[in-house]
Amino acid sequence: MNSYCVATYRCFDEKADFNKKALGIAVGLTVGSWTDLPEAKKAAMERHLGQVISVSVHEPDGPGETAADRYADIEIAYPDVNFSRDIPALLVTVFGKLSMDGRIKLIDLSFSEDFLSGFPGPKFGMQGVRELLGVHDRPLLMSIFKSVIGHDLSTLREQFYLQAAGGVDLIKDDEILFENRLTPIERRVEACMQAAEQAKRKTGQKLLYAVNLTGPTFNLLDQARKAIASGANALLFNVLAYGFDVLSELSRHPDITVPIMAHPALAGAYYPSPYHGIAANVLLGKLMRLAGADLVLFPSPYGSVVMPLAENMAIKHALLTEQAEDYRFSGTGADSDNAVSKPAGASAGADGKRSTLTLQTSFPVPSAGIHPGIVPLIVKDFGEQVVVNAGGGIHGHPMGTIAGGRAFRQAIAACQAGIPLQQYAAQGHAELQAAIDTWGIKQ
Repeated sequence: MNSYCVATYRCFDEKADFNKKALGIAVGLTVGSWTDLPEAKKAAMERHLGQVISVSVHEPDGPGETAADRYADIEIAYPDVNFSRDIPALLVTVFGKLSMDGRIKLIDLSFSEDFLSGFPGPKFGMQGVRELLGVHDRPLLMSIFKSVIGHDLSTLREQFYLQAAGGVDLIKDDEILFENRLTPIERRVEACMQAAEQAKRKTGQKLLYAVNLTGPTFNLLDQARKAIASGANALLFNVLAYGFDVLSELSRHPDITVPIMAHPALAGAYYPSPYHGIAANVLLGKLMRLAGADLVLFPSPYGSVVMPLAENMAIKHALLTEQAEDYRFSGTGADSDNAVSKPAGASAGADGKRSTLTLQTSFPVPSAGIHPGIVPLIVKDFGEQVVVNAGGGIHGHPMGTIAGGRAFRQAIAACQAGIPLQQYAAQGHAELQAAIDTWGIKQ
C-alpha cells in the first residue's frame, strides 16, 4: 500500500486552468509523463505517480481585487517511494523546480506515518526545557547578547552577568557572533557559565546559555562537543543557513545532550511574499519541530521586525499542537468533493487507524523589538507556553541591564495576576514604571 506526503500550494494565475495545472504538477514532479507511457509501463509506474487531492479556486470578486488576484489552493500527494526519508529530499521533490514556476507558494506540508517515523523531533522540547530550568508555571524570559563583536572575554562576561542578575531564564548569543580569537567558543562558554553561577547566588535561578554553534558544516559536531564539554547547556543554531538536515542530524546525535535553539536568520528570503517561497508555519513551524528544534525564534507581530499575527498564530499551532492530523496525511483529503484524482490506497495505514503525534512540542519564541509594555499582548496571544525574548528592552532600560530584566519579570507577574501594567508598576515596582515611561504600553 502506498503512503504519501502532501504539499499544498497557492498558485496565482489570471487565466490558467488550475485543474490542468494541478495534474501537470502531480505528473511532472513524479513520473514526468503519463499519457505517453504504454499501458504496460503505466501499471509499473503507478506507484510512483503523484496524485491531485483537491483544487480550490478563488475567483477575484472582493473589494479592490483584480484578475491578478485569481488563485487556487492545490493539494498534491507525493508517494514516499519516490524520495528518501529526509527533509532535503522531500523539499526538492515538492518544491524544487516548482518554486521557480511563476507565482506559486508552498503553504502547507503534511507527512505520511512512514516519513514521520524517521524523525524523533525535539530531544528536550518545551517540557524538557522547563524541567532543566525548574520553571513550570509562567512564560520564560530570555535576553540577547548585543554589541559583542570586537569585545574581549571580560567584557562579554560582564554583560552576561548583568543580564543573568536581572532574573532572565535564558541568554543567547547574537547570531552574528562567530568563532573568533577574542572569544573562542570554549573560553566564551567557560566565562559565561562562571558569570551564570555568580548570578545564581544572587537570584537563586537556573539559567540556560545558548552559545552560537558556527563554522564549516563538517566541523559543527566537534564544535558542539567542545562547547558542551566546556559547560554549555544549550546551543543556538542558524538553521536555514546550514539546512534542516544539519539540524536533524545534530538534534538526534547522542553527543548533543543540550537543547537546540533555532534562529530564523534568512527566513525573510522565504516566507514574506504572498506569491513566492514557503509559508512561515511550514518554514519556522512544522519543519523546525520535525528537524528537532527545542526552541524556535521568529519575528513577532509587535516589535521592530513585524510578522502578521495570523502567521505567528500558525507557527504557534505548528510548534505546540498535540493533534496528529495537523502533521500527518491520513488520506482523508482524497474523499473531498473537489478531488480531481485520488491516491490509490492512500490511508492512515493498512488497518485504517489513526496514530498519535509523538513529536515533543517546541517552545515558541516571538522576537524583535520586545519591551515590557508588549508583554500583555504576548501573554494574550501565546498564553504561558512562550519565551519572552528581549534585547534592547533589557539593555536599553534607563536604570541599567539588571533593572531591564526585573522590569520584564514584573510585567510577566502582572499579567499572571491579571493586573494592568500601570497599576502593578505603581505598587512599588520602579523598574517596570521606568520601562513604561520609556517605551509605553502597546495596545
